[in-house]
Amino acid sequence: MLKLGLISAATYGYMGAPRTPGSHHGTAFATCFNGFDEAKAKEWTGTFVRSTKRLDAARVVRVWDPQREWAARLADICSIERVCDTPEECADGVDAVLIVDDGSGEHWRYAVAPLKKGVPTFCDKPLAMTAKQAQEIAKLARSTGTKFMSASSLRFVPDVLALRADLPNVGNVHLATSTCGNELVYYGIHALEMAYAVLGGGAVSCMNVGQPGANIVRVRFADHRDVVLMVAEKEWMAAGYQIDLYGTKSWRTLKPDLKDLYYYLLEQFLSYLSSGKEVVPVEEEVEVIAALEAGKRSLAERREVTVAETLA
Repeated sequence: MLKLGLISAATYGYMGAPRTPGSHHGTAFATCFNGFDEAKAKEWTGTFVRSTKRLDAARVVRVWDPQREWAARLADICSIERVCDTPEECADGVDAVLIVDDGSGEHWRYAVAPLKKGVPTFCDKPLAMTAKQAQEIAKLARSTGTKFMSASSLRFVPDVLALRADLPNVGNVHLATSTCGNELVYYGIHALEMAYAVLGGGAVSCMNVGQPGANIVRVRFADHRDVVLMVAEKEWMAAGYQIDLYGTKSWRTLKPDLKDLYYYLLEQFLSYLSSGKEVVPVEEEVEVIAALEAGKRSLAERREVTVAETLA
């Protein structure tokens, strides 16, 4: 059984806000591997996600959070053996680490130490909030030769994979839309990665014709395919996820079933650890962040922005 360290997993603070108890991803990851004590979980304050499916090939044995009290409470609920004093300690004596999306957009920084130690690392979405930051961590992963993965969980839900398998019946797809709620980079990564999972990558430029808080981004790909991202804050539309394909043979619309989505994501990371076969090359994840940043810059600068510009 693989031993895992879980980093920044018990509290959450969105983009500089004070961290509060509860972590959607952190609790989901912990319960997916370790299960949980329901009586103790009921006493938890804040978000606590109970995974309904278990991965038995690995177990979380170390946990760290900036608020040690809540890391200790998570450890108690999920029977995690050790509460660490530093994120670096959480990467000692384990087979891999999981770095949780803690709302900061800076959680990628916790990947530096394990990558330099040669400890395989999963970094939750978004890999970073800018293309250059994403590229920095990607280069470190490649230079150290350490296994590294980052991805949106929506890449791997079964009906998204089924949609990709159905492409022969859809025909060539030159136009598609992908939609989700909230901020363009931080949450829009889900919409764009659904498109990448189904249609592949190769984004070259973005044109955002929306307005602040309501993004309408035409993402153009090297094969002349256009994917329109619609990503808007809650003041503009309800949250949700949808992808639409307009093929030469037929059309498809999918609102993915999000049940057990973290299970499928973590299953892919374990597969990567055992097989050594990359699930999502880190360069592709950098491209995703670069495209989202290009979309953001396009709105601010009122022009088409190339993906290459964000990495220059």
